[in-house]
Amino acid sequence: MTTRGPRAVFTLVGALTLSSTICAAESGAKVDLQSHPAERRVDVLVDGQPFTSYVWPERLAKPVLYPIRTAKGTLVTRGFPLDPRPRERVDHPHQVGFWFNFGDVNGVDFWGNSEAIKPEERAKMGEIRHREIVAARGGAGRGELEVLLDWVMPGSPVSLEERTRFVFHAGPGRRAIDRLATLTARGGTATFQDTKEGMLGLRVARALEQPAEKPEVFTDASGKPTPVPVLDNAGVTGLYTSSEGLKGDAVWGTRARWLALSGRVDGEDVVLLMLDHPKNPGHPTYWHARGYGLFAANPFGAKAFTNGKAEASTFPLASGASATFRHRLVVLPGPLAADRAEAEWKAFAAEPGK
Repeated sequence: MTTRGPRAVFTLVGALTLSSTICAAESGAKVDLQSHPAERRVDVLVDGQPFTSYVWPERLAKPVLYPIRTAKGTLVTRGFPLDPRPRERVDHPHQVGFWFNFGDVNGVDFWGNSEAIKPEERAKMGEIRHREIVAARGGAGRGELEVLLDWVMPGSPVSLEERTRFVFHAGPGRRAIDRLATLTARGGTATFQDTKEGMLGLRVARALEQPAEKPEVFTDASGKPTPVPVLDNAGVTGLYTSSEGLKGDAVWGTRARWLALSGRVDGEDVVLLMLDHPKNPGHPTYWHARGYGLFAANPFGAKAFTNGKAEASTFPLASGASATFRHRLVVLPGPLAADRAEAEWKAFAAEPGK
């Protein structure tokens, strides 16, 4: 992107046609990446203040970005189970920070694995292991982190190699994270079966949940009912809005090029905007977005999301073949403006190298 001085300029051209772009001027904000291998984390700082961290603690079955903050420093991710906060839900302990995995690869669940599962059951599930940091560099307005990961099956064979490049963007009032993941099948075909449990996930702070009115029960990857109790709705302000104009619970299981979650956290109006790239398999993605705080994009759940009305969206990767998944999470000040969200998506879709 082009440097345009100390202030970020967002320009909407005409009536937001396909040529519309957003110029996120990469101002004087300095992005630093600080590696702490002994503590199994890489910290991402903006002008010396924490933005997020790439972490791979032994207690998690996958690396994640955790926590995530707004430009003002407000936490937008749930603390549980790594750093619980008062009044948080303690359901779904596998939903931590911002992650990427899937619920059924050759019959193995990489999505639901957590320390809460009995050891004999956990041994039957997949695990994503951090292998190495390939590159880490900061700079004016952006920083990059490239990592190698292994998707490990029960018994330790590697099903998929993941090479992911994170790009961290920082401008006045705006933060963004690109997650560009290339998966390569190793040792045979890796088939993503149709399931709702996937793929790019974010678990948000309590204030960004949608207010609940009655007890809720959802099934997990194995079909086991998981109750989600109603809590005190004081300060719970979240609302989903999709690129197709749907709102609230109506967004679940629908397809859209972007989905926004807006609300108020600790006195700050916040918008979390997740963008699906047009080059992604299955674009526009289905959204596995729940009012209790799960915000996820899943391209391979057509049958699950439509109660069997659509054909299964099975996705096989032959041994040695690769597929790349491109997403961006944008953290903006609220309230939500749909034209701004659309412009953010168009800018992401049009960027060279994506």
